[in-house]
Amino acid sequence: MNIQILYARCCGNAQCVEIAPDVFALDSKGKAVVLDSEAAPPERLIEAAEACPCAAILVHDDEGVEVSP
Repeated sequence: MNIQILYARCCGNAQCVEIAPDVFALDSKGKAVVLDSEAAPPERLIEAAEACPCAAILVHDDEGVEVSP
């Protein structure tokens, strides 16, 4: 799985961090960053992307097909 954060769109709500703290963190500007995309199962990554109120997280499968949101 490949995770992309649309940094300019991120509102710093931190839902992703709550759902997958080993994958996501907030940087010094309060924006989400990916720590390790392999640290959680795909279902958790999709859950985090769907929970993002800013729609700032994109999840792609290994072939590059967008699976969420």
